[in-house]
Amino acid sequence: MKSQIVYIFTVCLILFVGCEKDEETSNKIIEGNYEGTFQREYVWVESETANVAFTFSSNEWRGSGNKYNYPVLCRGTYSISRDTIIFKNICVMTPELDWSLILSGKYVLTVNDDRIEFARDSRSATSDTYIDRYILYRED
Repeated sequence: MKSQIVYIFTVCLILFVGCEKDEETSNKIIEGNYEGTFQREYVWVESETANVAFTFSSNEWRGSGNKYNYPVLCRGTYSISRDTIIFKNICVMTPELDWSLILSGKYVLTVNDDRIEFARDSRSATSDTYIDRYILYRED
């Protein structure tokens, strides 16, 4: 009986020590105001660059740009898991917009000090389309 208790304890200890909790957020955005650029990068043609401004606070975002509906920014929430940021836009959008320009969904996130970049690659094996890229710098 005593050996069974020692055996169960040893197995539980090994399982407990061996189960390492994954770091849920390896990239973190420092809350504050950011300014930078947005560009939809097409493979075959030059594209416009827009100046954008963002505020990140308590997993909420608010954005604006200097070009009309390029990109379509408003406000919403975001979550980060490893190198992915997921935006949810909570604004009501009108049908005449290019809905592919709305900041919403999954983007690959890179954070380097006061610089953040998030991009979504819409290319595929059967078509060359575009990459949406935001590059932002934190304002003091």
